[in-house]
Amino acid sequence: MSNVVIFGLISLVAVGAAIVLISYLVEAMRPVPPTPERVSWAPDVPIRYVSVNGVRLRYIKTGEGPALVLLHTLRTQLDLFEKVVPQLAKSFTVYAVDYPGHGYSDIPPAKYDADYFVETIENFLKALDLHDVTLAGVSIGASISLILAARNNRRVSRVVAINPYDYAKGRGMARSSFLARLIVASADLAILGDTVMRLRQFFIMRSVLEGGVADPRRIPPQLLEEMYLVGNRKGHYRAFLNLLRNAETWETATMAYSNIRVPVLLLWGGRDWSRPDEREHDKEIVPGSKMATVEDGGHFLPLDRPEAVIQHLIAFQAPLVPKPSS
Repeated sequence: MSNVVIFGLISLVAVGAAIVLISYLVEAMRPVPPTPERVSWAPDVPIRYVSVNGVRLRYIKTGEGPALVLLHTLRTQLDLFEKVVPQLAKSFTVYAVDYPGHGYSDIPPAKYDADYFVETIENFLKALDLHDVTLAGVSIGASISLILAARNNRRVSRVVAINPYDYAKGRGMARSSFLARLIVASADLAILGDTVMRLRQFFIMRSVLEGGVADPRRIPPQLLEEMYLVGNRKGHYRAFLNLLRNAETWETATMAYSNIRVPVLLLWGGRDWSRPDEREHDKEIVPGSKMATVEDGGHFLPLDRPEAVIQHLIAFQAPLVPKPSS
């Protein structure tokens, strides 16, 4: 091996090591957002906290009527539902919660796989002593809802699964955009994945989220900025990487769907990341499920087509839900 080649390899290693060190510096210098006392889109709704298995979870509760628990997607937070909560609160007692490692909930060291999130929400329902619950989740929130129903949890009476994230070995996010594919591809590589995540930039997150809606203008700029800044919380990026590295567990969990015995509505955005055969697969393995598609809607359906989400949720509950007041 020539001296030129050796020098080149040494230089390459040195540059790589420098980039890794710079990524730690960049991460350390990121401003951590203060924990808000109110949600900006509903300042009259108090923010609450509950301890679940020693983990402090942020949630909100508003409205009157049957219990409706809203479960957000990966790497977002309860504010994903800001466009639908005010109207749904006229017909339901609405709960929305941040998962561990998301939003402003605690970020514990844990294995962020499907079982962990399902057990967290199962214990969240138990901690609040909720009964006859309709679970309405998006993406992994939909999958959590279906898995809980498959475990025959007696607190769950209905499920509205919006764009379940249980296909492509849990790597459906890669279909959002070119940058999303790079993030998903690098996530499994220990040093590279961690470095890329520490060097994250706002335009990358914006690209991923905009790839999940039919019209990027439907994502409130304030929400987009807040969700980006939340990623600066200590340990947040590691939790997200942990989730990505355990992504395959979401598809594995579909093997239990055949055990579901409660009414289920599978609600898809016409432009969701899932493919027609993947949607039909869920329809086939969930006994007695109904399926509907919202055209001109993507993965983040509560942001993209909130009026359609509201209509389907209320219609699916009828006649259990009182008519909304004017």
